Amino acid sequence: MSHVIAIATAGPLHASVRPPGSKSITNRAFVCAALADGISNLRGTLDSDDTRVMRAALNQLGLHVTADAAAATCITGCAGAFPVKKADLFVANSGTTMRFLAAALATSDGTYRLSGVPRMHQRPIGDLLDALRQLGAKVRSEGIPGYPPIQIAAAGLAGGSARVRGDISSQFLSGLLMAAPYARRPVVLEVDGPLVSQPYVAMTLRVMERFGVPVAQRAMQRFSIDAPSTYRSIDYQIEPDASAASYFWAAAAIAGGQVTVNGLGTQSVQGDVAFCDCLEQMGCSVTRSVDRITVAGRALHGIDVDMNSMSDTVQTLAAVALFAAGPTTIRGVAHIRYKETDRIGDLARELRKVGAEVVETHDGLRITPQPLHGAQLATYDDHRMAMSLALIGLKVPDVRIQDPECTRKTYPDFFTDLQRLCQSAAAP
Repeated sequence: MSHVIAIATAGPLHASVRPPGSKSITNRAFVCAALADGISNLRGTLDSDDTRVMRAALNQLGLHVTADAAAATCITGCAGAFPVKKADLFVANSGTTMRFLAAALATSDGTYRLSGVPRMHQRPIGDLLDALRQLGAKVRSEGIPGYPPIQIAAAGLAGGSARVRGDISSQFLSGLLMAAPYARRPVVLEVDGPLVSQPYVAMTLRVMERFGVPVAQRAMQRFSIDAPSTYRSIDYQIEPDASAASYFWAAAAIAGGQVTVNGLGTQSVQGDVAFCDCLEQMGCSVTRSVDRITVAGRALHGIDVDMNSMSDTVQTLAAVALFAAGPTTIRGVAHIRYKETDRIGDLARELRKVGAEVVETHDGLRITPQPLHGAQLATYDDHRMAMSLALIGLKVPDVRIQDPECTRKTYPDFFTDLQRLCQSAAAP
């Protein structure tokens, strides 16, 4: 039996919080800094399982990577040529590490293997491998075609044109974009079909530009990268994680009161700040400034929303939907079935345990509030499942979360911070 944590109910909240650094920005910055020429100082980096896996892989590849307790990471880049020419890299269940390194290693010279936990070997990567082959890479699946583990016989990327599907994961395109400057000639990437999670690709472009390589793009469907180019080393401040912030904004929508998230505002590069728009549509009051966003008041009514552009917050909104009047319909997120777990089917199963009426669709779910009761909820080794389901316990007694330690993937101190937030309920 895994460890189980009981969630304490809370009254109206009055608090401010600053979540840890963005995982998505941290791992993108790690890759660009690793490929850069010179020493980059990254401040505000996230220290979690996913980022430790990336950091360990870069160290194993011969790079000098140091981190300190103040969330600063120093990386001495390799200018596109990893010092270690043969490595077997274990990436656990870090999708960004698997996809980003698969592309980055193809630009180098050597023989590499990437593997992970069993769930990682169930997460598709074939579309990325196909696109890398179009650019001249020698990459293949070791077992089931289109899935990890993968092997890379790296001899650099020739460049040219490639098409990549965009409907499974935007991380395929992001990995290709970050590697493309190190091809031998210019690269044109075209997206085949709809592109999911477009804000994450926009984030990739912003990080690349900060490291000195701009990308020309047309309607997020065609991307032109000047190659060969080299990232420059920089000092870079990483903002708090907007996906993590969603849990605290949602806490206000569920428990009432108000919660301010510091360090995120109108200038954020993360699409998940738009989660607050959903809460606003549900009846919450949202106040935005350059460096903070405050959510106040409970969610009053359900909404119908396409969450394709902020799919990491689907589970968070589902928790809020349990306490709003009327149904909430979430659409456009079929691709989240391929995440750490099936974030549609497994989420529906757990919400039903507390009494919710949930109809699962091919690309989302419809949640109709019902009288709720406590239950022990499974997390499927999915950090977002654990953090989102915990929010139900703010209003429903006897909610218990299995395997809370799975939040180490992106937010090791989540339950400590949630408890601290709830202690503010007694404040005036």
